[in-house]
Amino acid sequence: MAASADRIVIENVAIATVDAQDTEYASGHIVVAGNKIESIGAGKAPEGLENVVRRVDGTGHLATPGLVNTHHHFYQWITRGLATDHNLFNWLVALYPTWARIDEQMTYAAAQGSLGMMARGGVTTAMDHHYVFPKGSGDLSGSIIRAASEMGVRFTLARGSMDRSEKDGGLPPDFAVETLEGALAATEETVKKHHDASFDAMTQVAVAPCSPFSVSTELMKQGAELARRLGVRLHTHGSETVEEEKFCHDLFGMGPTDYFESTGWLGEDVWMAHCVHMNDSDIAAFARTGTGVAHCPSSNARLAAGIARVPDMLKAGVPVGLGVDGTASNESGELHTELRNALLINRLGAHKEAALNARQALRLGTYGGAQVLGRATQIGSLEAGKLADLVLWKIDGIGHASIADPVTAIVFGAAAPVTLSLVNGRPVVENGRLLHADEDAIARSTRDEAQRLARIAAGS
Repeated sequence: MAASADRIVIENVAIATVDAQDTEYASGHIVVAGNKIESIGAGKAPEGLENVVRRVDGTGHLATPGLVNTHHHFYQWITRGLATDHNLFNWLVALYPTWARIDEQMTYAAAQGSLGMMARGGVTTAMDHHYVFPKGSGDLSGSIIRAASEMGVRFTLARGSMDRSEKDGGLPPDFAVETLEGALAATEETVKKHHDASFDAMTQVAVAPCSPFSVSTELMKQGAELARRLGVRLHTHGSETVEEEKFCHDLFGMGPTDYFESTGWLGEDVWMAHCVHMNDSDIAAFARTGTGVAHCPSSNARLAAGIARVPDMLKAGVPVGLGVDGTASNESGELHTELRNALLINRLGAHKEAALNARQALRLGTYGGAQVLGRATQIGSLEAGKLADLVLWKIDGIGHASIADPVTAIVFGAAAPVTLSLVNGRPVVENGRLLHADEDAIARSTRDEAQRLARIAAGS
């Protein structure tokens, strides 16, 4: 790193690097130069550093990599608290007619709400799987990307699509879907306009047909071909519920994993949301092909989908990250609570108390997420040369001070306050508040847009 780069020096801080050796320091330092981590280690920072623009005393804090969210639906921020006692299919049928009325102003406000809540809770890399594109609704993808850019977080837009409506045996209403040709053309345009393949990219785009029950086989196949021609990643929902498994057997004569393989949807460039109902051969297929999983424990519980076999996936070598999922099925919208929920819910499964430990949960939310998004060489662990996406969690307050181990404190304890969050070396949160957005204004706009959408849906 050139001597002219501005430096931020953090000292006297406990550090969980989440590197390959799970290196930790009881009291150490991190030097950020420009947008990268220049050095990290035990004790004080090196002497004589030039252009130090800020020194941070990390006493009473744990530094970790920034959290990486691998599955979300931002637009659902304005339909929270609805259909609260439904399973997945009934919940979708109840909400699709409302979602099909969204417009650009709504998606922008909803993205601000979703991003703001995650950023305040330590997320430095977010993603959004947006798949509802009503005719005449404006530039929805552009509005979401603009909100992320303004917030200052690293972002992956999974440009979704649906072309299997009720008349074709799917779940979405007929007016809520795109044509095959329209979806592919719009997805390609979005990739070409917004995807940045560089090391320190702030915006990337993935190709993301929604799910087997809302997408034609041809869109799955051609979507995979499009993604590989453009050199971007692929994302969809998979094996979320027993109803989905039955749907796939009834419609395609095979289970979800075999269907995905038949359409080109297994591989190191693919990650799937949920993957709750996976048998041994499914897990082996994901491991063999390097297909990743976005584990969404709170949403899976909210919709009574079941408990994903995360310990078995990890043992097999499947890349696994954490996801908030849409906030109509996880109203808190926070990823740091998913560290705790992933650990607790998986302990209700077959492996009981041996399912996950605190450090495995932290790895899911950081390095695992970076793997799933294809960015493990750039983010997900605190190492010299990687991008400076990091979080200082306050653990000397009433909620955490009596827990001796810092990682146990932030995973098992209450959601820890974020004192400082850096993305690309730039502060985005300080003392629990967003630096580049007005939280009160976002609260007002999301409430107003939620009410406007409800009025439109009621009048339809």
